[in-house]
Amino acid sequence: MHHVEDVRAGRFVIMVLAPQREERTVAADILNEYGAEFVGFYGRWAWQELTQTSGPVDGAAEADGFARRPEDIPRLFVEAWNKRDPEALASLFDSHAEFVNVTGVWWHDRLSIRKAHAYGLERIFNASTLTVNEVRVRHLSDDVAIVHASMTLSGQTAIAAIRQPGTRRTIFSFVVHRVAGRWMCASAHNTDVVPNMETNVVGDDGTFRAANYRSGQVS
Repeated sequence: MHHVEDVRAGRFVIMVLAPQREERTVAADILNEYGAEFVGFYGRWAWQELTQTSGPVDGAAEADGFARRPEDIPRLFVEAWNKRDPEALASLFDSHAEFVNVTGVWWHDRLSIRKAHAYGLERIFNASTLTVNEVRVRHLSDDVAIVHASMTLSGQTAIAAIRQPGTRRTIFSFVVHRVAGRWMCASAHNTDVVPNMETNVVGDDGTFRAANYRSGQVS
């Protein structure tokens, strides 16, 4: 009846089909930016008010899970990881985002990123804790930035004879861009930090080993 009254009063009523959260956010931000007085999402069982998300905020990203600044992306990634929430994690990425993990596995879209992390968070990292140590941002333009984040991973699931996997450090690289007031990730690359090593070398048995040519040490 609210919409019926609006039409009778001579107001415009605009409906946007947006099943994905990313699409809903973009649509809501555009409508709010151009003066919409009432914006809401009607799902199958619920209704949600969608207020404008653009503009800076102090501190980390707000509780709605949207990145207001480039540096929010790694923090929200860690938050989703520690909650074992692959949906929230994948929502940080464009629909056709690229993701390369620490072993060089390459995923080409949000669905693949979600499926891979759903498996990993259930089987490999179901008791793990991921933390952010340092974040650096380099803006390439007002709407594009590169974010590097140093992270620490502990509590990985035991496997074979390794009953207590040790703590790992990684460097995450995110390429992010602004979409209607929020930041989304177009590409991500995760790299393991191997202390005191310069590069990798393939051994006689075909396995990769970390190598330091200055010391002659091979893992």
